[in-house]
Amino acid sequence: MTEPVLVDQTFLLRDDVVAIARELIGMLLIVKNQSVVKAGIIAETEAYAGITDKASHAYGGRRTIRTETLYRAGGTVYVYLCYGVHHLFNIVTNQENIPHAVLIRGILPVNEKAIPENFRDEFEAWKGIANGPGKLTKKLGIRASHNASMLNSDAIWLYKFPEYHPVEIVKTSRIGVDYAGEDAYLPYRFYARQYKPAKI
Repeated sequence: MTEPVLVDQTFLLRDDVVAIARELIGMLLIVKNQSVVKAGIIAETEAYAGITDKASHAYGGRRTIRTETLYRAGGTVYVYLCYGVHHLFNIVTNQENIPHAVLIRGILPVNEKAIPENFRDEFEAWKGIANGPGKLTKKLGIRASHNASMLNSDAIWLYKFPEYHPVEIVKTSRIGVDYAGEDAYLPYRFYARQYKPAKI
């Protein structure tokens, strides 16, 4: 297998958050907490188009202590607590002050041969699949302390496999955003066909 390549920030600074959400499918997330490295292949995503998107935390230009992270430049990590229980992991996209983001909803496990060689000595495998945004943060060890950090710095990295292509990518509406009215039906969710997404 060809060594995965670090994803450049310019990929995340683009203005089409829906395209980015789709293209993230099949990419590799690596998380390091102290001396432990965990990883997974992104298998499910949802796009949130900021100020004009009724499902977004930033709809209407809303700015709070929590949402301020969304207004940072693409490549910023946005982690928030959902229902006081689950930490949800998002990747901010677009330019500073344009609050677009992609929620990472599901990942598949990998073995140590799939990750860059410099991470292998500290790699710790996990079993099953993480088909839900709360499950994946638990599997990878993503916490509130990661909020507002930058990808590819010292805790969370995003890589792509030059030769990896999902068999098929399914496009559908998002989950759990009924409050967004007609925007709840936007086809902003993507997942790899061979992955089994959760229904919530």
